Amino acid sequence: MNELGSDAFTGVSETLLIPLYFRAVEANERDPIVRDDRAKALVERIPYDFSRFDRLDADRVFTLMRSRQFDRHARAFLAEHPSSAVVEIGCGLDDRLGRVDNGKVEWYNLDLPAVIALRTKLLGEEARSQSIACSVLDPAWLERVRTPSGVPCLFLAEGVLPYFDESQVRRLVLTLRDRFPGSELVFDVLSPFMVWLQRLQPGTRDAAKLLRWALSRDNELERWGKGLRLLGSWNYFSEREPRLGRVSLLRLVPPIARGARILRYSLGRPT
Repeated sequence: MNELGSDAFTGVSETLLIPLYFRAVEANERDPIVRDDRAKALVERIPYDFSRFDRLDADRVFTLMRSRQFDRHARAFLAEHPSSAVVEIGCGLDDRLGRVDNGKVEWYNLDLPAVIALRTKLLGEEARSQSIACSVLDPAWLERVRTPSGVPCLFLAEGVLPYFDESQVRRLVLTLRDRFPGSELVFDVLSPFMVWLQRLQPGTRDAAKLLRWALSRDNELERWGKGLRLLGSWNYFSEREPRLGRVSLLRLVPPIARGARILRYSLGRPT
């Protein structure tokens, strides 16, 4: 039963509700792409008409594939650095810690104050994680992240950076490099062609108008400053996903197949 008033959503974009709903629907699948046991219960508590997203089957699969890949990066990083810290930039209502927790990681959920307030109402005070109510562009949040000396940190930015100007992204990346040398940043990005294409499609036109940064080449950030190094690139057609059905044929169209990627970068050398 819905138990939150509409005032709880003041200042919160519906874009954070869409991936939550997709994970809730996915819970009914026999072999879910991402297993989030809490999502379905959370959706039932939110007074919002989610039915408008029921026909977005391909979008749901793509969104879940993206989340799965971020989960994989987190697990791989924690396998190598079990006592490190992870900062989830723009955490929204995702329970990624619950999916990748190794019992040792220091986890930080970072998002705007309105989002963190809603997250706290829905999820309560989460064990073994800290919430930071702050814009990622405000350097004040950096003081909250504590890591043991010489231990790298992982920064995850899913569905966040394309909505900033390039100058803002550059400043953030260089700041993370200087403050947390030897750490890693994983983020998703669109090509200029993909942004243009999305602005033409009725279903994505409104959201695409908010996109401000696109990346043509995966290694472009290496030119921004010393120590930035591309470690890996993944796109939605890097592996076969049966749930995509006919949409998987888009892998034969390079500008589309490579139009959306997840990049992994090293942020300098550890001190």
